[in-house]
Amino acid sequence: MSTVRVLASGLHFGEAPRWHDGVLWFSDFFDYAVKTVDLDGHVEVKLALPDRPSGLGWMPDGRMLIVSMTARSVLRVEGGKVVLHADLSSIATFHCNDMVVDSVGRAYVGNFGFDLDTAEINGTLDEVVAAHQGATMARVDPDGSIHAAADGLMFPNGAVIAPDGRTMIVAESFANRLTAFDIAGDGTLSNRRVWADLGKRVPDGICLDADGAIWVANPVSPECFRVVEGGEVVDVVETDHRCFACMLGGPDRRTLFMLTSQFSLAVEASVRRTGNVLITEVETPGAGLP
Repeated sequence: MSTVRVLASGLHFGEAPRWHDGVLWFSDFFDYAVKTVDLDGHVEVKLALPDRPSGLGWMPDGRMLIVSMTARSVLRVEGGKVVLHADLSSIATFHCNDMVVDSVGRAYVGNFGFDLDTAEINGTLDEVVAAHQGATMARVDPDGSIHAAADGLMFPNGAVIAPDGRTMIVAESFANRLTAFDIAGDGTLSNRRVWADLGKRVPDGICLDADGAIWVANPVSPECFRVVEGGEVVDVVETDHRCFACMLGGPDRRTLFMLTSQFSLAVEASVRRTGNVLITEVETPGAGLP
């Protein structure tokens, strides 16, 4: 594996990296902006928004979808304007976060399920998690209709869809595991199973490679690691700060992009710019969605 280097710095908190149209797209929470960075490190603001953006994706016709976190909704870029695609407030019990959009334009959106920042600040996170019954992932069909896709998920976070479109794998951050589902033709999820028990490691953003392994950003440790089905960790990349998201991109999808930050709490990350985009080259290219 080649050397890890900083591609871009000065972010508040980068999330949801997506390789699209020759650049890396990502959300910067506390700049309330969707940005891009090219392989020369040039950062550009593509959209300024009134709410924190998170998960990103594109419908088959090229229209962009954006998770609006605290509004608990999905936005759509339509004719250069940002419009409401779906209101998820009837499903999401706290901030919405990551999202994966499938090949027909269905969006699967996770949510915190509880007030993470307040629990961390108050020192009650362990108690809150122990009492938590799990969050429900939402499915938004291309027409904007919403459905409960899977319930009882312990902080559903990053998600990937296999190249054949038949399997989804979701990071359950507070269960320390990756969980797989079968995807039916109508988008419903079934056959829930543990894809990888990560032990003490915590999964945040994830991306899939052509060998079927998954790169996982670790939000409690300065690393991004590669795991195979069953839970064996086969590669680890050390990062400068805690790692919150990752994506395989570049011309041959062998560039591993890792989004890191010294801070994650809103009260800290919103007033500091410690977020970076790191890159390194890996042997196995990316596959599937996003």
